[in-house]
Amino acid sequence: MNIDLIDETNQVSSEHADLVEEIIVFTSEYLSLPEQVECSVTFVDNKRIQEINKEYRGKDMPTDVISFALDDEVDGEVAIDLEKIDSMFPHHIGDIIISIDRAREQAQELGHSFERELGFLALHGFLHLNGYDHMTPEEEVEMFSLQKEILKTYGLGRDGRA
Repeated sequence: MNIDLIDETNQVSSEHADLVEEIIVFTSEYLSLPEQVECSVTFVDNKRIQEINKEYRGKDMPTDVISFALDDEVDGEVAIDLEKIDSMFPHHIGDIIISIDRAREQAQELGHSFERELGFLALHGFLHLNGYDHMTPEEEVEMFSLQKEILKTYGLGRDGRA
């Protein structure tokens, strides 16, 4: 698993960047993804994520995390059969954008650590890149149960690392 971390805020400590990388690698292994999978995580502020949210989702407000999955099928595009691609080549599954401002705000609102919130947002975004969603009640149950299971197994509870 290769992860490109980009900090546009200059506010992310090496410990927090390591946490995000660790939980994504852990989740990749938990989901039994091929080693050649790669993604990027960009840390931004509320102003920047609001611009992205408005441009791509039509919502003029800051949000906590946005994922752009490259494997999502789009009408009119030719589907790529990834099984036929040589497993030796890296496969970029998409990009995760996390608002550091919203992560701090939500950690305070929810009464848990910034580390727990940051890890949760990275995990949530990564699951979206891997086809999980919460648009229907059934999808929500599946995705949120998996999130809870992974966070518990990883050891990242509501108070930070367990």
